[in-house]
Order: sequence, then C-alpha cells, then structure tokens
Amino acid sequence: MDNSQKQLFKIKLLHTAIWLVLAPIVLYVLWCGVTGNITVYSWLATAAIIIEGLVLLLFKGSCPLTVMARRYSDSTKDNFDIFLPNWLAKYNKIIFTSIFVVGLALMVYREFMK
Repeated sequence: MDNSQKQLFKIKLLHTAIWLVLAPIVLYVLWCGVTGNITVYSWLATAAIIIEGLVLLLFKGSCPLTVMARRYSDSTKDNFDIFLPNWLAKYNKIIFTSIFVVGLALMVYREFMK
C-alpha cells in the first residue's frame, strides 16, 4: 500500500467513524420526536446535527473529509471516501436529512405546540 492509499484509508476510517456517531444521533432525534421523550440530550443531539449541516453548507454540500480524500483518489464512486455501500453513500444526505427534519418537527410540535 503506497502513501496515497494509506492516507485515503485513514480518511475513510475517520469519515466512517464520524458517520457511525452522527447517524444514530439523527435516529435519536427521530425517536425523541416520536416518543415525546424530549430532554436536554434531545436538544444537544439536534445542535450536533445542525452544526454538521452548517459544516456541509460551508463546504458547498461536501464533507471536509471528502474534500481531503479527493486529493488521494480520482474515483467517481460515491463511497470512495467512506466505508458505506455505494447506494447509502449516494443517498446519505437525503435519507438522514429527511429523518432529522421529521424528528425535529415532531420534537418542536410536542414541546411547543401542544
């Protein structure tokens, strides 16, 4: 494995580890909204995902790790920079943004509209 492959592997590993933290946080926001079990942790989870969204906005829709990984690969696959199935890497933002928005809407409704 040459140096570029090693660097890409490290980025993919880090990117996957971060995804493995953020994906359950999104699901937690949905769970909080569905069950009405809303605590300070619900709002901290919401803040974490909003911060992630702001980072993506700053990088024009790409994760900064994707930008870094591009230096080490010219692959056109959606999962070139993360250890996820290609279909999930391709639709990741749509899937998890939708889940988050539903969860957040339910949380706001339960907390402030009832």
